[in-house]
Amino acid sequence: MTVRTRFAPSPTGMLHIGGARTALFAWLYARHHGGQFVLRIEDTDRERSTDEATEVILDGLKWLGLDWDGEPVFQAARQAEHVVAVDQLIEEGHAYRCYCSKVELDEMREAQRAAGKKPMYDGRCRHRSDRPAGAPFVVRFRSPDEGETIVNDLVLGNVSFPNAELDDLILLRTDGTPTYNLAVVADDAAMGITHVVRGSDHLNNTPRQIQLYQALGLPVPQFAHIPLIHGPDGAKMSKRHGAVAITEYREKGYLPHAVNNYLARLGWSHGDEEVFSREQLIALFDLTQVGKGAARFDQQKLDWLNGHYMREATPAELVDEVARLIGVDIASGPALEPVVASLQERSKNLVELAEGARFFYVAPTTYDEKAVAKNFKEDTHALVEKFIAGIEAMTEFSGEAAHALIAGVCEAEGVGMGKLAQPIRILVSGGPVSPPIDLTLALLGRDESLSRLRRGLQLLQG
Repeated sequence: MTVRTRFAPSPTGMLHIGGARTALFAWLYARHHGGQFVLRIEDTDRERSTDEATEVILDGLKWLGLDWDGEPVFQAARQAEHVVAVDQLIEEGHAYRCYCSKVELDEMREAQRAAGKKPMYDGRCRHRSDRPAGAPFVVRFRSPDEGETIVNDLVLGNVSFPNAELDDLILLRTDGTPTYNLAVVADDAAMGITHVVRGSDHLNNTPRQIQLYQALGLPVPQFAHIPLIHGPDGAKMSKRHGAVAITEYREKGYLPHAVNNYLARLGWSHGDEEVFSREQLIALFDLTQVGKGAARFDQQKLDWLNGHYMREATPAELVDEVARLIGVDIASGPALEPVVASLQERSKNLVELAEGARFFYVAPTTYDEKAVAKNFKEDTHALVEKFIAGIEAMTEFSGEAAHALIAGVCEAEGVGMGKLAQPIRILVSGGPVSPPIDLTLALLGRDESLSRLRRGLQLLQG
């Protein structure tokens, strides 16, 4: 058997952390077994489904590197096949038309509540003879009345559901559109899905779906229900915990593999290891190692992992995304790769790195007031002027030469190097933080360094 998993998001909202983890687990399981991972967009809710949400889902999966096999399947395009499945169920006695009005259903449920019973459909239309011609109807599944349906789950183990507690599920609405459970079963069967990996919030749907598979004479896939993600406080994951669109993590400067590594460890473990390459995740991942309890989101661990991958990356791997995040034209400035190399060790994410790199491509016009007040004293301007004169007299400019010049001026004037190096840094970058000053000046080059130093002195003096 070729393992075939799927990710089936609804484009009624953005792809969040929980959905991304589900997609990752399904992808890893398929790749671990040399199988296939397919994508289905469940867009049957036409009023709430949007093209924007679909694009965010596709972009998020691409950014994470979760490539799917074949073209995405759009569930709405398969409605005719869903109706065929319903017709088969009716023909074989597994489904029937229900003509109950809303008033009748409300009265039925109210009577059940009054009697202390669980409100559920009582199957009265199974043998109903008064079926008015032309009256609206839904199609319901004839659920077994006795026994139990057992879900053999790869994560949760065996979970039993008494059939008496499962009422007759609606398969087709009055407008002829299929409901979720029917569409999912028909589509998973048509797509050859062998393993359904999804959140544990879908567990209550599973016994109904198993019954539908059996009634349609279809093989039942293996299920794996992943416990949900909670916030660090143990509450249901929300936006304040980081449950935002996965693409927002890209805009915040996270690396895709850092996010993948972190998501993999949300519920899955391999000993005490925390850092896994993509190849290691594929080789080691198995659904039987996923915990049964809810995972807790830990922002600090995600940040730590991202910092790790920032340091491990080559500058060449980061330049394209940094260029995008800088948001200015970098063509007239220094090559970006050495700039990235000068900043990545101290940067927690790509946004921080891009912000640190921006001054190399946009000369400052304002300067950090606190830094100026602290570092510019009565003799500072004279020190900088001497440094400028020394640069102008150089036959060959380099970072080493600039460093030696700073040291020479400071020694001649009897002051520490910080008295000159920090004012230079402020004048060329606009603030008190940059890569080492000799490297900063070398990256900017002699002409640009001189231009910024002269202009900065004029602005501060004027």
